[in-house]
Amino acid sequence: MSAPLHFHIRTFGCQMNVHDSEQLGELLRRSGHVETSRERKADLIVVNTCSIRRKAELKVFSLLGRFRSLKEANPALIIAVCGCMGQKFKGELVEQFPQVDLVAGTHNIDRIPALVERLRNGEGPLVETDFRESVPSIGVVAPPGPGRVSAWVTIMQGCNNFCAFCVVPHLRGREESRPLGDILREIETLSEGGVREVTLLGQNVNSYGATLGNGDTFPRLLREIDAVEGLERIRFTTSHPKDLSDELIDCFRSVKKLCGHIHLPVQSGSDRILERMNRRYTAAAYVDRVERLRRVCPGIAVTTDIIVGFPGETDEDFRATLALMKAVKFDGAFSFKYSVREGTAASRFDGHLDERVKGARLTELQALQEHHTMERNRLIEGRLEEVLVEGFSRNSGNDVTGRTRSNRIVNFPGNAAMIGRTLSVRIVEACAHSLRGERPGNEEVTHAG
Repeated sequence: MSAPLHFHIRTFGCQMNVHDSEQLGELLRRSGHVETSRERKADLIVVNTCSIRRKAELKVFSLLGRFRSLKEANPALIIAVCGCMGQKFKGELVEQFPQVDLVAGTHNIDRIPALVERLRNGEGPLVETDFRESVPSIGVVAPPGPGRVSAWVTIMQGCNNFCAFCVVPHLRGREESRPLGDILREIETLSEGGVREVTLLGQNVNSYGATLGNGDTFPRLLREIDAVEGLERIRFTTSHPKDLSDELIDCFRSVKKLCGHIHLPVQSGSDRILERMNRRYTAAAYVDRVERLRRVCPGIAVTTDIIVGFPGETDEDFRATLALMKAVKFDGAFSFKYSVREGTAASRFDGHLDERVKGARLTELQALQEHHTMERNRLIEGRLEEVLVEGFSRNSGNDVTGRTRSNRIVNFPGNAAMIGRTLSVRIVEACAHSLRGERPGNEEVTHAG
């Protein structure tokens, strides 16, 4: 094999992309290469991309343009693009950015080390974007770095829902679930290595097991993980409301390690828009699911995704979304202006809205959500919460930071000996995006959720 390369990975997008990059880094290390945090010291730069919104794509285009000078200074530098933009644009990326040597799609991350060797042997540029029956990289175990107490675990890839606005099924392909036993072995390995919390990843984790055909389901997977020794917490993302079964809701009561937080994208509060989005539930059905969750797990944190300005959205439709938000009072929300994604059904709809209208609606919605987030956070003031300490706070060297079971960030005075431990912390102040805490001595924890 050729001499080792120094590689650098830049990641755009969600938790799944971050974990894809971790898995790619592990594959490159297995091939003898060495990671560097500095782009200018790298022999290989891989950009792992996201196409969920146009803004994410523009950031990548800007970055690739900036890499032209790196390539001119070091013609041997290999620049690769992988992930959703690789799948979407294919060879167009090489045509538009001649400095790019390699494009790999979402099903081909595992091939990147071998493709890099081909480039070093004089081939190229190379474009590998075929969909495959199975995606080998989703089973790569990537141990988290030293001191990490939490880890991501991919349980499935792809999506079968084809929401009108979403490009994921077109770029990540159809659903594929990993065998339950493989997932358990990975989590056992992580737990043995000191990981105390895992987050299960999938485009729609609720439908886990459907492609296996052996009766395995997501609730069963949660119950099996609950028995892993040494593991303290289980989280998952993302869920589709239409697949949130009573059995899964009950897991928030019966699966002791399952944390009291669910990310449940609603997207709109208008039944007309939900139907146009192909979401396959109504606003009332969504609210009913949230109410059932809160009965089973009092104090559960519910976060969501919301799109404003979907094609055809009227002021009445937008007001219905605000009404749903007031009924639910989400603990947090990711909200966005609708972004046209080529190839999706919505890109062909009529009734596209002016950007100024979308911007005004987004501003109003986000102001309401900030009010609800603060209101929900203030309910926790004075309570004792279990906080898994993840490291030092970015804002103060005298503080450590961690998360409650409801996924709220807490900063409080601490030291290195606390990292990796689950501690009882009294919440003394609610802030917009975090909580302030203090150690209460030997008081018992009386958390909810």
